[in-house]
Amino acid sequence: MEIRDMVRMANQIASFFNAAGHELAVKDAADHINKFWEPRMRKALIAHLEKGGEGLDPTIRDAAALIKRPKAEAA
Repeated sequence: MEIRDMVRMANQIASFFNAAGHELAVKDAADHINKFWEPRMRKALIAHLEKGGEGLDPTIRDAAALIKRPKAEAA
């Protein structure tokens, strides 16, 4: 998946939840990503956030601490 597509999708999630207020939007956005994004997508999002999260809505940036880190793949 392209980073720009992932950013767009994450920002759409944030946009949906932002009407509820920032604190609740952060929780709900993280919950949504944890439930519906596969581990590869969450891994890519976390990597992008660790590089500064360019283009991401502040709700997603603040939700980073609540997003489940995928388990390391066994070798």
